[in-house]
Amino acid sequence: MTEPSAAPSVYRHTGFVAFLAARLVAVFATQVQAVVVAWQVYDLTREPLALAYVGLAQFLPMLALLLPAGDLIDRFSRKTILAASWSVGAVCSGLLWWLAGHGVAGVSWIYAVLVLFGCSRAFSAPALSSLLPQIVPRGQLAQAVAANGMIMRAATIGGPFIGGVLYALGGGALAYAVCLASFALGTLLLARVAVARAAPHGPAQGSIFQRFGAGIRFIRSRPIVLGTISLDLFAVLLGGVVALLPIYAHEVLHVGPQGLGALRSAMAIGEVGAGFYLSMRPFNRRVGRTMFAAVAVFGLANLVFSLSTVFALSFAALMVAGAADMVSVYIRGALVQFSTPDDMRGRVNAVNMLFIGSSNELGEFRAGTSAAWLGVMPAAVLGSLCTLGVVGAWMAWFKPLREVDRFEDAEPR
Repeated sequence: MTEPSAAPSVYRHTGFVAFLAARLVAVFATQVQAVVVAWQVYDLTREPLALAYVGLAQFLPMLALLLPAGDLIDRFSRKTILAASWSVGAVCSGLLWWLAGHGVAGVSWIYAVLVLFGCSRAFSAPALSSLLPQIVPRGQLAQAVAANGMIMRAATIGGPFIGGVLYALGGGALAYAVCLASFALGTLLLARVAVARAAPHGPAQGSIFQRFGAGIRFIRSRPIVLGTISLDLFAVLLGGVVALLPIYAHEVLHVGPQGLGALRSAMAIGEVGAGFYLSMRPFNRRVGRTMFAAVAVFGLANLVFSLSTVFALSFAALMVAGAADMVSVYIRGALVQFSTPDDMRGRVNAVNMLFIGSSNELGEFRAGTSAAWLGVMPAAVLGSLCTLGVVGAWMAWFKPLREVDRFEDAEPR
């Protein structure tokens, strides 16, 4: 099934390498901040529901800004929009640093900063995905998607672990200062990214609602696109366990912040291993069935983690889940990129990022509330079983997605 790419290595592309370097430090900052905020909020409240609000505070702004974000990304420089959103991320890290350094113990101000951070992510996530096809040739796009996913996961290996260590050494003040510096560095590195394939922007046609409606109609008319992005939404929304890691670290596995950072890094280790392999030897056959198989393995691995009370087994299960997720991300990302015209990528990726944000942030809210109502282990087990159910349902409902063979088969005709 695996076949080497005939095209030159994407790593020889100067603009793409600069793009990877910028994204590496920005994602590192995001991951450090995520683990520190989760630990700090749970440490202050000892309430699973408080972790649910961490996800909700970031998701609601993304939902509110979906329409203007997608429209602006299709009409203006994606690189400029991305730099501005990362700058706002640096401001958020600075505010969290100030709150931690001045002894502000309440979580309300933390939630307020997370709302602002959610606003920045509403623009940064779709801008990143829409910028990538403007940097590399179309023949290297699938390989670039795998490499991009791999480098993003590489940042999530060091990010959570170092975040836990920084919090243990210097509390939130030290960790947030590192996040601020990383966001600033990512913004500076982005200036070195060469955009060689950006089409000229014509005058806007119709209202913002009409333009965004065209993007929605495009998604609804393409079963491959709709099935791909909705699969991620429901599989992770119902089955994700990341939000429960602080509770598992505290109450099930009995490890401290360093152990929590290691657990968050475990999925990333599996993702980076799979992503590195795919970036060097991308495959392009039976991609639909492979994607469904990968999501099923993701659900089974999460089920093992949900039932485990041994740290080593929990760590291994999360590694397997991460590797399976990376295969799924590689296929989903390439299918969406191949299926979407460049002048509509901002709107399509905004919807896609909303679905991903829903699966992550709303998934955190779902996991937190389920843990509060049912208990942490029953909630995690139920979510994993729901993921397997989603795989079966989507295979039946989206036959064109299940049967797609090569990425090129998804291109608009």
